[in-house]
Amino acid sequence: MLKNIQLKIILIFSILGIALISGFGAFLIINLQSIEPQVAVQTVQEIESYREVISMQIHNAKLVTIILIFSYGVISILIGIFVSKAILDPISRLIDSAPKIAAGENVEINNNLDGKDELTSAFNLMTNELRENLNEVNRQKRQIETILLHMTDGIIAFDMEGKIMHINPATTDLLKLTEKDNTFEKIFGKLNIDINLEKTIYLENWTSSEQRVQVEDKYLNIFFASFKDEKDRPSGIMVVIQDITEHVKLDNMRKEFVANVSHELKTPITSIMGYADTLLEGEYDKETQDKFLNVIAQEARRMAKLVTDLLILSRYDSNKVKKEIAEFDLGDLVKKCQEKLQLEINKKGHEVECFVTANVPPVKADKDGIERVVLNILTNSIKYTQDNGSIKIYVGFVYNDAYIKVIDNGIGIPEEDLNRIFDRFYRVDKARTREMGGTGLGLSIAKEILDQNNGSIDIKSQKGKGTEVVIRIPTK
Repeated sequence: MLKNIQLKIILIFSILGIALISGFGAFLIINLQSIEPQVAVQTVQEIESYREVISMQIHNAKLVTIILIFSYGVISILIGIFVSKAILDPISRLIDSAPKIAAGENVEINNNLDGKDELTSAFNLMTNELRENLNEVNRQKRQIETILLHMTDGIIAFDMEGKIMHINPATTDLLKLTEKDNTFEKIFGKLNIDINLEKTIYLENWTSSEQRVQVEDKYLNIFFASFKDEKDRPSGIMVVIQDITEHVKLDNMRKEFVANVSHELKTPITSIMGYADTLLEGEYDKETQDKFLNVIAQEARRMAKLVTDLLILSRYDSNKVKKEIAEFDLGDLVKKCQEKLQLEINKKGHEVECFVTANVPPVKADKDGIERVVLNILTNSIKYTQDNGSIKIYVGFVYNDAYIKVIDNGIGIPEEDLNRIFDRFYRVDKARTREMGGTGLGLSIAKEILDQNNGSIDIKSQKGKGTEVVIRIPTK
C-alpha cells in the first residue's frame, strides 16, 4: 500500500513538472515562431539571416526543455527515493509491527541509516511508549476482571439504553438470572423493584439509590449509581448487589435473643415479686410461708442459673474464657461425670451403662469445658428419659478422634426441631423444659465449647424413640 503511495507521489511530481516545463517550452517556441521580420525595412538576405537566428533559438529552446524534463524526472525519482527511505519505509515497518505491538510483543523498528534516521528513532520511541501504555492498560484490565470475577458482591454495568455492558458471575447467582434477563427493565422488573433508569441517571440526588429485596431465601441490598464519561456526561449506571442474608439473620437472632432473655428473666421476677408481696401483705402460717419461700428460692436459683449461662456464653463469644489445655483420659472423665450425676440417676431409676470400646488415646483440650459438655448431655438424657429408662454411654476412638456416644430411650426430639436445637433459648417443649429448670442455653454452650476445642457434636433423634448424641474430640 505504501509502495503504491510512493509511486503515486513520484508520478504526480513527474507529471506536474513535465507539464509545467513542456508548457513553458511550448509557450517559448510559439512566441519565437510568431516573430516575423519587417519586410519594409529589411532586405531578403537580412530576413533569411533573422529567420536562421530564430530557428536556432527555437532549437535551443527545445533542447533546454528536453534537458529540463529529463533533469526534473531524475530529481523526482531522487525525491521519491528519499521520501521512501526517510518517511514511507519507517511508516511501513510501523504498520507491519502494529499487530505484534498490540499483542504485547517486544518489537523495534530497524534503522537502515546507521542511527541517522530521526523519524525511525521517533517511531521506535513512540512504539515503546505505546507498548508500555498498552501493557499498563491490559494489566489494569486483568486486575479489574479478576477482582470482579472473584467478588462475592454482584456488579452490573448498564449503558444509557439499559443494555448490559458488564456483569460478573456473583450477580447471576444472587439474582437467579437467565439468558433472557439482559436489560435493566427485565432484570429489575422481575424483582418488582420500582426503579427508573432515566430518573436514576439524571435525578440521582432526588431518587432512591438503594433498595432491599428478597430473592428466594436471600436478602439483597441493591445500590444504584450513575457513572460519567471523560466529558462529565452521564454514560450509564452501575448496580452493586450485596448479600445481606447473614446480617438479617443475625439481626433477627439478636432481636429474638433480647426478647427471650427479657421473657426468661421476667417470668421468675414476676413470681418472686408476687410471692414476696403476698407474704408482706398478711400473716400466714408456717406451712404457707415455707411454701412461698420455696417458690421464691426456686425462681431465684433459676434466675441465677440463667445469668450464669449467659455469662458463660458471653465469655466464650468474646474469647475471654481462660482455657487450661491439658491431656486427659476421656473414659475416666465420663465415668467421673456419671458419678456426679448418680443421685439424679437413682431418683429416676435409670439403668446407665458406660463402655470404653477401645484403647482411646489421651485427648488434649480444655478439660473443664469438656466436662461441662459431658455433664450437660448426660443431664439432658436423665431429665428427658421416663423413669426406669435406659441410658448407654460409649467411649471410643475412630480415625484421629475420640468420641462419646450417649444413647437413651427418652421422649426424643421431633425431626423438624433438630436443625434448631443449638439455637440459644430454643426449646422443643418450652413448658416442660422450664418446669424441669432448663434455660435453653445448655446445647448452645456445649457447641460453643466444642467448636473452640476443634471438636463437634451431632444429634440424631426420633420423637418417642429416644436420642443419640455423638461428641468428637481430636486426640493428641
